[in-house]
Formats: sequence, structure tokens, C-alpha cells
Amino acid sequence: MNIREIFAANLRKTRQAAGLSQEDLALRAGIHRTYVSSLERCQYSASLDTIETIANILQIEVAELLRDPRKGGSSSE
Repeated sequence: MNIREIFAANLRKTRQAAGLSQEDLALRAGIHRTYVSSLERCQYSASLDTIETIANILQIEVAELLRDPRKGGSSSE
């Protein structure tokens, strides 16, 4: 997995665990729902500012969105 794939998988998993739809997350982050969808499908790379905003909304550390789940060490495991 490359970093974009890791971010996409972690974003989707964490967003769903938080009970947020793509639209809910987008509204809170000030971005478009289709952009959230594109991030989750690896079509776009998020800026560092967007990653930080999303992490704050999801109430997690930025590193959680970038941590490779295959390497373990996640607090959710």
C-alpha cells in the first residue's frame, strides 16, 4: 500500500467508526462531499491542512490517518 491508499483506508474506517457520512464530514471540514469520496477512493491527495482538519473532526491524531495498518501499533487494534 502506498501512503494515499493507507490514508484512504484509514479515513473511511475512522469516519465510519465515528458514525459520520461523507457529507457530514465534508460539511464539518468545509470541503465538498465528492472530495471526501475522492480521497477515500485514492483519486486525490489531501493537503496537510486538510488531513489535520479531518483528524481534528474525527478527534484523532494525524498519525492515525497515516499509520499503515499492516504494521500494527494502532491504538484501535
